[in-house]
Amino acid sequence: MVLGLVVGTVVSTRKEVELESLKFLLVKPCDESGAPTTAQPVVAIDAVGAGVGEVVMYASGSSARQTKVTKDRPVDATIMAIVDTIERDGHVRYQK
Repeated sequence: MVLGLVVGTVVSTRKEVELESLKFLLVKPCDESGAPTTAQPVVAIDAVGAGVGEVVMYASGSSARQTKVTKDRPVDATIMAIVDTIERDGHVRYQK
């Protein structure tokens, strides 16, 4: 899984039937403090009710299709968790 910052939403009124009712979010990979990196953003399916401005964990590739929401659907990135705290070496690096 990768840490990411939700930076926006993606709206699509016409899509494959398997993607109907799914929420698309624009996620930019971020570091352990929640600051976005220079990596390109990805469009991810939201499986947990995340929103803009939240730090999340997302998976891509075949792992993205392992949630109840995305099982057997044509997705390449899925938000699987909303991050509350990141701690490293005894120091809190990110706090929601």
